[in-house]
Amino acid sequence: MNAIEIRDLTKNFGQKQALSGLNMTVPEGAIYGFIGENGSGKSTTEKLICGLIHKSGGEIKLFGRDHTDPDVRAKVGVLIEAPGCFPGMTVWNNLMLQAANLSIPDPEKAVVKVLKTVRMEGAASNKYKNCSLGMKQRIGIAMALLGEPALLVLDEPINGLDADGMRIMREVLTDVTQNHGCTVVISSHVLGELEKIATHYGIVRGGKMLCEMTAAELEADCRTFVALQTKEMSRTRSILCGKYSRVEEDESGYIRVYDAESPEEIVTYLYENGILVSEIKTDKIGLEEYYIDLMSAKEGR
Repeated sequence: MNAIEIRDLTKNFGQKQALSGLNMTVPEGAIYGFIGENGSGKSTTEKLICGLIHKSGGEIKLFGRDHTDPDVRAKVGVLIEAPGCFPGMTVWNNLMLQAANLSIPDPEKAVVKVLKTVRMEGAASNKYKNCSLGMKQRIGIAMALLGEPALLVLDEPINGLDADGMRIMREVLTDVTQNHGCTVVISSHVLGELEKIATHYGIVRGGKMLCEMTAAELEADCRTFVALQTKEMSRTRSILCGKYSRVEEDESGYIRVYDAESPEEIVTYLYENGILVSEIKTDKIGLEEYYIDLMSAKEGR
């Protein structure tokens, strides 16, 4: 069974159409990376899934049932924009208040469990206003996990975090899927971090789904390239452009060749033209470059 099935979803805000026939499929147990530029429809889709706004048309099913079904609604945990916490209250009291709102039978046990899940056991007595951005994001996830949801919808939870905060967030999200049986939908602009945890992807633009794929399919679709350096980079690039169709210089100062048979072929060709290669390697583009290439291709149509 799929955790989410969306068909022909539309949403209008007055005369503006935010979603135009969007389709989306999220398998149970997935970490679904939801990707798109600002204004593409990511947050609107997530708010519709969570019932925060009403759709204009189409169908949303959660675990095989309509998303408005009260029983299925109870299976959804949400963190969109910012956690709804009281700044002057402690982390513990904010979570206890949310547990009371959800009528959780044993609130203290539930709060202890979610604090442990998000690695916040030692910060329960901290006032929310004194917590770092990374801690606040994890508190928001802890609140979303109260009630043991089967689906967790997160809007930009890793944006603005430092390296350690991102590492902890990756551990938390992997833990809730692997050990707590939760499906996660996560939108983010930090594609390098998303690539480390996502099992599935959906790329949206202009209110429509451009493509959906698994992590394995993305890996297979990402192009391989040869990266190299020489002592005459400008001349090297000019020579390579005469033989290969796509040659470019990356931010690290390497020349990339995308359509070569092998590194040896390039070394030989440059040697025949009087250039010695000082460094050469084979690599693949990542999610961020794949996304940029896809957007560029769409703009070129």
